[in-house]
Amino acid sequence: MSLDGKNIFVTGGLGFIGSHTVLVLLEHGAKVHLIDNLSNSFPRVFDHMKKLAGDKADKMKYTKCDINDKEGLTKIFEAETFDCVIHFAGFKAVGESVEKPLEYYRNNFVGTVVLLEVMRQFKCKNMVFSSSCTVYGLPEEVPITEAAPLKAISPYGRTKLFQEDMFRDIAVGDKEWRVLLLRYFNPIGAHPSGELGEHPVGIPNNLMPYIQQVALGQREFLRVFGSDYPTPDGTAIRDYIHVMDLAEGHVAAVAKVLASPELGCTPINLGTGKGSSVLEMIRAFEAASGKKVEHKLMDRRPGDSVAVWAATETAERELGWKAKYGVDDMCVHQWAWASKYPQGYETPIAE
Repeated sequence: MSLDGKNIFVTGGLGFIGSHTVLVLLEHGAKVHLIDNLSNSFPRVFDHMKKLAGDKADKMKYTKCDINDKEGLTKIFEAETFDCVIHFAGFKAVGESVEKPLEYYRNNFVGTVVLLEVMRQFKCKNMVFSSSCTVYGLPEEVPITEAAPLKAISPYGRTKLFQEDMFRDIAVGDKEWRVLLLRYFNPIGAHPSGELGEHPVGIPNNLMPYIQQVALGQREFLRVFGSDYPTPDGTAIRDYIHVMDLAEGHVAAVAKVLASPELGCTPINLGTGKGSSVLEMIRAFEAASGKKVEHKLMDRRPGDSVAVWAATETAERELGWKAKYGVDDMCVHQWAWASKYPQGYETPIAE
């Protein structure tokens, strides 16, 4: 698929998924203007991206800007014409959203309203939205299809679901809007070079960064919540997807949006179509790193699902996209990043 000559605006472009997606956009011929407010990312990410982009780096531009900054967004849209927006920017910690719901609604929902107003003003009505499997809440059956009931159970999940509802309403009211809602599952891994990866600010909220920090000796052990689930090894099962596969999925989504005048607002799951347990992930990371990942089995956490994985038929049919990497690849690539940059973007840059 070619995006030659297309100009893509990316919010949250220095984040984990955004940074990898920008590089893949460049590989497919696009120009990219990315913004980030650095609330959960680092300015140095852009240096790593330029290093990996090589001779395509001049097609990539970064501006520090918040999606709530209407004046800042307007200046960017006045200076350039964009073919499509990929919207990653948003707070994303479930636990934090319970403690700070107002901040999550202000940033995630109100910020998106501001972004949409600017897009409408400049007649850019094509969007790929970073949604989440959290909109499904606690699924009643797996694999989860796009037709599964929507019932988010955290403020974070509701901000995603409310944004989806807003996009659906907008697409009904104005047929020029074309929005793909990408509901993805558990992104992990890193750029295969080890030059780009995830650096969570503070205590990690997700499994793999925590496993990584235990393997590096930065944390004593991992708490595994629940060992008596009705699964082969008793631990919960999730659908882990390589961040590079996810990036390719976003590029395929942009191509779909630009080629589909009658698209409206459509949801698509991005996952691998199979799940892996917590203990399986620990073993895979131990094999990739050669390190012991100390862990302790704890009681279940309230609200955790037994098993969650995606049905992938819609993505294969509508986007021509399918995940290529397996769990072993994800762990090998994540360890390449972790061993080269053990303190993430606070580690001196490797030559």
